[in-house]
Amino acid sequence: MIRLLRFGLMALLALCAATLPASAHPHVWVSVKVEVVWTPDGKVAAVKHRWQFDDAYSSYAVQGLDANRDGVYSREELADLAKVNTESLADTEFFTVVKADGKRQAFGAPTDYWLDHADGKLTLNYTLPLREPVAAKRTLILDVYDPTFFVDFSYADGDDAVKLAGGPAGCAVQLSRPKKPDPKGQGLSEDYFANANMGFQFASKVIIACP
Repeated sequence: MIRLLRFGLMALLALCAATLPASAHPHVWVSVKVEVVWTPDGKVAAVKHRWQFDDAYSSYAVQGLDANRDGVYSREELADLAKVNTESLADTEFFTVVKADGKRQAFGAPTDYWLDHADGKLTLNYTLPLREPVAAKRTLILDVYDPTFFVDFSYADGDDAVKLAGGPAGCAVQLSRPKKPDPKGQGLSEDYFANANMGFQFASKVIIACP
């Protein structure tokens, strides 16, 4: 049972994010990098995610997975965990919202998923394709967040937090990083978190405008 729970940690997070009362505040912290992928004919096709989890989650998730006990968690040793984690995200729509010219887009099944582990942190990599590639003639908006704020998603520091692959020349990227509450919720009452969609107000927003 312990092993099953460990392999289903992301599934558990997805379930908690969907069912916990609105008073829940962050219990897991994720540093996000994304790459938006276009088709050769200029349509938005996919979002490549790279999510790095906090030390505490990472430490628990990899317990018992170093099969050869060499002190290194290889991609092969983490393959089953990557599969369960990625597939279970469908229950929360991958914590991802993509809008092309104001219209929300649906996603297909995730592909190219794997986990890597370095410096004590676990990172989930996967490609999230749009169900149908779409032209964004004016703007593309990308949000990555948990509505219940059980998981705190924040874009990584630096200029490489958002990349464009194959997009039209001259695209401009605007990344807003709203101020977050105290990481541990100290000094805040539970009433502060009594908002079923409070995660949205703390979501970093990416706006991409192409000529």
